[in-house]
Amino acid sequence: MSTNLRPAAVAGMFYPDSPVVLSREVTALLVDAPRHADHPPKAIIAPHAGYVYSGPIAASAFATLAGLRNTIRRVILLGPTHRVAVRGLALPTSDAFATPLGVVPIDKQAVDAVSDLPQVVFSDAAHAHEHSLEVEIPFLQVVLEDFSLLPLAVGDASPGEVAEVLERLWGGRETLIVISSDLSHYLPYHDAQHIDTRTAHQIVGFDPMINHYQACGATPINGLLLAARKRGLQARQLDLRNSGDTAGDRSRVVGYGAFGFFEPAAGEQRHVH
Repeated sequence: MSTNLRPAAVAGMFYPDSPVVLSREVTALLVDAPRHADHPPKAIIAPHAGYVYSGPIAASAFATLAGLRNTIRRVILLGPTHRVAVRGLALPTSDAFATPLGVVPIDKQAVDAVSDLPQVVFSDAAHAHEHSLEVEIPFLQVVLEDFSLLPLAVGDASPGEVAEVLERLWGGRETLIVISSDLSHYLPYHDAQHIDTRTAHQIVGFDPMINHYQACGATPINGLLLAARKRGLQARQLDLRNSGDTAGDRSRVVGYGAFGFFEPAAGEQRHVH
C-alpha cells in the first residue's frame, strides 16, 4: 500500500463506511438505474451529495459505463472545492486515494502531462476534506475493473483553463472524464425544477455560461462543454431530479443532474458548434 495516501474523509457521512454495505448499496443503485445509452460515454457529469439524496441520480451516469469495465484504465475526475479556496486546478501530492472499497493509484503520467500548466497547482489542503471527488470514487470502483485516477479540485479558474487541461488528458477509449457537480441549492421544489431544467438545456446545448448559482461545479462543467464541443461530442441528459424527489424536504432542495457525452456512432455526422 502507498505510504502517501489520501484517506477517505467522508465515509460514514456521505456514504457507508462498511465495505460490504457500501458495495451492496452502490451495486443496488446501479441495478436500479435507467439504461439510456446504447454506447458508452467519453465523459459524464454526476452529483456528489450524500448517497441517500443523490445516489440514484449519480448511478444513472455511472451505469452507462458498464460496457467499459475492462476498457477504461484512467479516470480524470474534476470537482469544485467547497472548503479550501485555491487558484486554478489543484492536484494532490498523494500517490493514491482510499475509500472503504480499496485504494486507487494516482496516475503519475497524467500528473506529469499537466503539471507544467500555470493553472495547475498542488494542494493537499484542497483535497484533504473535499467530498466532491471522493463520493464518486466508490461508483468507479464498483463499475470499473482496474484504473488509475487524476483528481483535480477546481477553484478559481476559467472554463478555458479547465478545457486546456482536459485537452491534454483527453486520450482514447482508455480515458474517462468525470465532472462532479450538484445543481441549484436550497430552493423550494418547483423553483429548483425550473432552474435545473434551464441548466440542463444549457448543458446539452453546449452553452458554457453556467454560473455557480446554477451549479457548484459550474467551472469544470463549462470547461468540459468547451472541450466536448470542440471534439464534436453529443450530449444527453440521463437524469434530472432533486433531493425532494429522493429523501428530502421539498421546501428546501438541492438539484442533481446526470449527463453523458458521447462520441458520434460510426456513420454519424460530427457536429462541431
